[in-house]
Amino acid sequence: MSYLSKDLSVLAYANGFTLWHYTTPDTGIEVEGPNYFTPAAALLRAGDMVLANTTTGTSPTGALYRLSATAGGAVTLSKMA
Repeated sequence: MSYLSKDLSVLAYANGFTLWHYTTPDTGIEVEGPNYFTPAAALLRAGDMVLANTTTGTSPTGALYRLSATAGGAVTLSKMA
């Protein structure tokens, strides 16, 4: 599958920082891949965080990601430990 805007929502916003929630049947590897969130580049900023629930259709998992770059319309995620 691919990114779906209906599955991205704001959990919290303060001082120019946004905590997002995203849910998808896609795997974490797909979500971490290049350009997955590119369609949302206009909404996302470097430093924002995404709490993602992935593989929701089979074996749900979750991860926290930091948006490390949103330059030129490309969105780069870094998985937080």
